[in-house]
Amino acid sequence: MNRFTLSVSAAIARVTESAHGPYQSAVVRIGFSATWLLFLLREFPHREELYGPDSPWSWILARQLIGSNGAFTALMWSDGRVWFEIVYALAVLASALLLVGWRTRTMSVLFMVGVLSLQNRSVFMGDGGDNVLHLMAIYLVFTRCGRVWSLDARRAARAEEAHARGERISDRVGPALWLVCGLVLSTVTAAGRFHSHWTVPVLLWTVWAAHALWWAVCRRTRSAEPRILLDVIANILHNAALVVIMAEACLIYATAGWYKVQGLRWQDGTAVYYPLHLDYFSPWPALGDLLSSSGTMVMLVTYGTVIVQVAFPFTLFNRRVKNVLLAVMITEHAAIAVILGLPFFSLAMIAADAIFLPTPFLRRLGGWAVRARTLVFSRDGRTPVPEPRAPENPEPSHVGSPS
Repeated sequence: MNRFTLSVSAAIARVTESAHGPYQSAVVRIGFSATWLLFLLREFPHREELYGPDSPWSWILARQLIGSNGAFTALMWSDGRVWFEIVYALAVLASALLLVGWRTRTMSVLFMVGVLSLQNRSVFMGDGGDNVLHLMAIYLVFTRCGRVWSLDARRAARAEEAHARGERISDRVGPALWLVCGLVLSTVTAAGRFHSHWTVPVLLWTVWAAHALWWAVCRRTRSAEPRILLDVIANILHNAALVVIMAEACLIYATAGWYKVQGLRWQDGTAVYYPLHLDYFSPWPALGDLLSSSGTMVMLVTYGTVIVQVAFPFTLFNRRVKNVLLAVMITEHAAIAVILGLPFFSLAMIAADAIFLPTPFLRRLGGWAVRARTLVFSRDGRTPVPEPRAPENPEPSHVGSPS
């Protein structure tokens, strides 16, 4: 009984004491925000046909569908062209700011609002990668994804240095963002513009109130217990969100693999041949013809895809095998991006796969990025700021800041 009690206590402490996977959550944040940002920029000339007033799926049709399924989209608050341009621009801005990690708590919420608003406006414009992005945008709200590789982490390091010198740091940007978001939420709620299911409005109000509580506790209370309690709750939500992201990725691969097993073309080893000869998936016809010219190659790729997807969830218990299959899947998605012309689907899947990347590799990757930045800035005669490590006390960058 004592051993069981100790095991349970250790498990509880592991979940509550710290936010795990700071580098993995940062990579997921960077990957999905970059994917969405690049997509929005590439489709900027066609934005009105995809999600705006000129879309074949008209505003009236979208309103009727949302009235039946309860999906959330800010584009239903008005059918004007100006409002659409504002929402699209805010989606681009939120993606860019989340990418660099500026006020990640606020930007993760605005990023989710932008993704849901555009995707739910025209539900027939997406593919599998958009579905993954749709889900991950919601999960990111619950993570503490700005602890490393972000402007928030750099601001935290500078704040700690200032506190060590006895200086008082005041933050006006965070409260201003919180106030603006509160005014928008109050206006939309009072006007009855939320036509969606209750979950998204409740989530937005809960996050807004949680930011206010966090700021009040950090600034107004002298005791450490309230701050510790908030840290524990935030750590639990963060760790749970990481588990959900990992489970989602495993579910995607497991279901895709088992559905492939049931297909006749996957069973006879010829399934990969056919997409290579579809005009829609052939940006480089010569490359597709080259790869499909060998029957052995087609068979190996077909069977290999099924084996890797079915086996991957079971390899999480063996780190070495998992890392090998992870490298294979990332390589496969990179090949799909080039050969089949699906770059954003591949980027979304690679960003989801990044949750399983080992921490030593990510730290080494960060070191390479720092050295490359040092080389670039040294040529300009400027000294770069060193990359901050993950803090022991989770997210000190948000101390006293509701954003």
